[in-house]
Amino acid sequence: TSEGHLGASRTVCDLKEPFAGLSDVSISEDIPVEGDISVPMGSSRSDDDHFSTLDEPVKETILRDLRAVGTKFVHVLYPKRSSALLRDWDLWGPLLLCVTLALLLQGGAADKDDQGGPQFAEVFVIVWFGSIIITLNSKLLGGTISFFQSLCVLGYCIMPLTVAMAVCRLVLLSISGTVSFAVRLALVTASFGWSTFASTAFLADSQPPNRKALVVYPVFLFYFVIGWMVLTFSLPQ
Repeated sequence: TSEGHLGASRTVCDLKEPFAGLSDVSISEDIPVEGDISVPMGSSRSDDDHFSTLDEPVKETILRDLRAVGTKFVHVLYPKRSSALLRDWDLWGPLLLCVTLALLLQGGAADKDDQGGPQFAEVFVIVWFGSIIITLNSKLLGGTISFFQSLCVLGYCIMPLTVAMAVCRLVLLSISGTVSFAVRLALVTASFGWSTFASTAFLADSQPPNRKALVVYPVFLFYFVIGWMVLTFSLPQ
């Protein structure tokens, strides 16, 4: 027991030795012992203001979003393998195109004669439900693209068919008969090919090489159905 007490006292002495000289240290009165520990916020605040849009005027926000949508329209007009449409995805453009297409398909002869013409809600459901099915198919086949990126690409690539629908209405107002059908057929065929090619150009790199055909086939059917609705539209007599 005495050996245990002796070992404990030696341990305490050893711990005190490194701090033994601190008792002789004196602090001069000229050395300040107080200070300001606040962090300067100037540079970080400027950086936050640069990236934050909370204080941005509503007009600037709307113009910035419109410029972004316009840039994506340009990418669809000149399709190439680019990650810009995938990186900065949004659903404003697809929503605008879907609503425009649904409105242009209203007021046809089939609606007037109660022959089952496409209604606004039906066009809306076909476009969005079809896009969701294609996206799920792509994910199940091992695609690396995200869900909303796929919806963005498929929605923006409806633009050629939406433009074709607007032109077809003008053709129906000015030309009738076989010539009108031939012009509309050529226009819809070109727009259908454009939409399919543009969407596959953006989605090609995100799919496994041995399964690209399984991904492209539903895309082909999706735009074919929309193109068929555009082609079969006719104005009431």
